[in-house]
Amino acid sequence: MSARIEGDSGLTGRHAANLFAGTAVHHDGNGHALHAPVLVLNASYEPINVCAARRALVLVLKGVAMTEEENGHFLHAARIAMRVPSVIRLLEYRRIRTRGRALSRKNILLRDRNTCQYCATVLPSGELTLDHVVPRSRGGSSTWENLVACCHTCNRRKGNQFPLERHEADARAPRLQPPHQPAHHAAHGTQR
Repeated sequence: MSARIEGDSGLTGRHAANLFAGTAVHHDGNGHALHAPVLVLNASYEPINVCAARRALVLVLKGVAMTEEENGHFLHAARIAMRVPSVIRLLEYRRIRTRGRALSRKNILLRDRNTCQYCATVLPSGELTLDHVVPRSRGGSSTWENLVACCHTCNRRKGNQFPLERHEADARAPRLQPPHQPAHHAAHGTQR
């Protein structure tokens, strides 16, 4: 059973935040209930963030969000007593910009697991370099699909050629892997 706080509480912005200055919170446990994590849902019920209970209460009191679930703790102030939410939902849909993983040397090496993509040798990051599968001089760009981890030996051997242009018996194309996406903010729906 979830109680919903609706309507205009008469408190806005700074006044809602100051409401908690002299409040008492009843709870069981070691942590302070106003620091408890609260799941924030978009108006379409998609998870978009986790914030502190204090911030969630401010959003509810400002009329920006409504309580969907409560955690059983109570907040008692001079003029109001309310339950601390554990899940809130924004009343208006907010478009959240998705952020992909940054294209960097470190992230390419993480994606390729510090393995040369030509000879499959695992090396420390200091002994690896980045190689453009399609050389930059031939129109290759610095993208997730065109950059791979490579040892210095294979990089010198490949030079300014396409991987299969080398006239060697061991010539092979790199083992391209899709970039890892951040696991933590799966709620943000990250994309490349």
